[in-house]
Amino acid sequence: MPAARGVKRAATKASTASAASASKNKKKRAGVQLEVPIAPKRKGCVLTCGQGDVGQLGLGEEVVETNKFKLVSSLGSKIVDACAGGMHTVALDSEGNVWTFGCNDEGALGRTARGEAEEAVPGRVSLPEPAVAIAAGDSHTAALLQNGDVYAWGAFRDSHGSMGLVVQGREGKACREPAHIPIGKPAADIASGGDHLVILTTSGSVYTMGCGEQGQLGRLSQRSATRDARQGFNALLVPSKVMFRPGASRIWAGYHATFALDTNGEKVYAWGLNNYGQLGVSGEKRRAALFTPTECDAFTRGPERWAAVACGQHHSLALDAAGACYAVGRCEYGRLGLGSRSGDAETLEPIPKLAGKRCVSIAAGTSSSFAVTDKGEVYAWGMGSEGQLGTGGTEDAPEPSAVTALPELPAGPGKPVRASAGGQHTVLLIEDTSEPKTVTPDPVPKEQETQKLEDQEEDEPRPPKRQKKKEEETSSSGEAKADTVDAGPRPPEKFNGDETETAAMEVDDTDKKETDDDEDIIKDTQTDSATTAEEAQQASTKPAEDVSTEKAPQQTGEPDKPEPAAEQPMDTEPESPAAGDDDAVEAAPELNDVEMKPGEGEKETAPSEQAPETVNGNPETEEPPGAAAPSAPAAEKSKAVSDATIANDNALATTA
Repeated sequence: MPAARGVKRAATKASTASAASASKNKKKRAGVQLEVPIAPKRKGCVLTCGQGDVGQLGLGEEVVETNKFKLVSSLGSKIVDACAGGMHTVALDSEGNVWTFGCNDEGALGRTARGEAEEAVPGRVSLPEPAVAIAAGDSHTAALLQNGDVYAWGAFRDSHGSMGLVVQGREGKACREPAHIPIGKPAADIASGGDHLVILTTSGSVYTMGCGEQGQLGRLSQRSATRDARQGFNALLVPSKVMFRPGASRIWAGYHATFALDTNGEKVYAWGLNNYGQLGVSGEKRRAALFTPTECDAFTRGPERWAAVACGQHHSLALDAAGACYAVGRCEYGRLGLGSRSGDAETLEPIPKLAGKRCVSIAAGTSSSFAVTDKGEVYAWGMGSEGQLGTGGTEDAPEPSAVTALPELPAGPGKPVRASAGGQHTVLLIEDTSEPKTVTPDPVPKEQETQKLEDQEEDEPRPPKRQKKKEEETSSSGEAKADTVDAGPRPPEKFNGDETETAAMEVDDTDKKETDDDEDIIKDTQTDSATTAEEAQQASTKPAEDVSTEKAPQQTGEPDKPEPAAEQPMDTEPESPAAGDDDAVEAAPELNDVEMKPGEGEKETAPSEQAPETVNGNPETEEPPGAAAPSAPAAEKSKAVSDATIANDNALATTA
């Protein structure tokens, strides 16, 4: 019994451990979660070189070949990515627009082009959403949109010819316009081989579609991977999931092969054509074609982390996390960059000429290879018979050669950041490294008018402090009167919206003393005016004839007593009794009969019509036009009345 119980307990522990391990692995697999990428932030221009007989260089139908990189000026300077297909080119700008040019026989451009002239210049592809990634094969193009949808156009090809892109009935059909590729999940990445498309979902699953004759789909047997199989095009052109248990975090595709990096970023798996060992699978696993995902032992023996893989027709390049570049596969035409070596490489070998350089981008064409360093250096090697190396010649290069003859950008210096190799042409993305120019916008008319008014106010002479304060007091009835002046300090006051120092608005004790003196002068002037009026009345013995239509009321002879100065408003002058003396007015002769000098009449009547303007009780220095001078006003008025009386007496004597 104890033994039985012990066995039972042992079995229970084993079952528990197995269940926990399975649960852990399941949880680990379920935890794979990728995101829809965003478009690169870098922006720049596109350079092309090589064969351009069908317009794949984007330089117009006149340029059919060039062995030096030339600028595709019609694309502008806002391109964030570019890739080369078999005989066409695709570019993505910063706004998510996709541009294509080149051969359009199978609809690889995704747009209508009237003749070769329009195919040879960039044209925009109409998509429902902005794109964030692009891919190009021999005769097809794909785009990943910002919402995770995948669209493709063009056609795949196999050994029998064109396969089309989508299934229509029992046949395949090419798409000359973008068609949605349904996979039921948002995509995180896309990659195009020569004639197949690979899609990575956000959950780490891999889907493939297209030609599978060399095993590049990774989900069909050799017998069922042709169009003549029982399922036919439905098995090829309908995207289906690859049974890839570890899950993938990155994908790459070559002419007849596919690569995937596991979720840990350590192991690389591949499937497809391996006749020259270009997949890095050797030994007992090596086959001419691998139809299911197989771990690449060449990558396992190398560095722990891999950043990128590029696959040509019969060779592959690999880039590790440190920026070192490796090559494997067929060495003919110098495509491996290993110098005078004659045999193929069955495992990844570092490229000696690139030792010590940190590469950031690699590309593999049909029989050519490229690398771009972090300093913007471009290296090319392999077949160059069509000028696709961009070195200025058509000779093959067994080792990496520096590409130095790059054109200058219109905006200034540029830095190569990405290379892409097609069938017989190459594309370079040059990042614009010039500093953005700071442009000061022109001021709007309203700001100009405001500045003009401010300048005018500064140019106008400022009034004296006293006048400034008076205008502040009388500007509107709703504003408060100036506070009583005291001798102590005062806080700053606001004047026309600006804070002004107290000293600018403050009246000192001298001002107060001058105000008291002015009040005493007013009282003395009123008394003198009354005395002068009485003397003038007594001097007039014969009253003059009053020719005016209305007589003023009789004066009692005693001047009106002025009100106390404290009760009078500070900004008005008390009315002079001489100006309202009825006896003086009655004794005055008719103005038309008395010869008067110009201005005498104004001096006599103006004071009674308008009192001089004062500020803080003092007469203003400048009088309005036509007003009499304010100095000794009562004396001048009395003298004018006396002169008029004497003139009247003389006139009466003459008449008698």
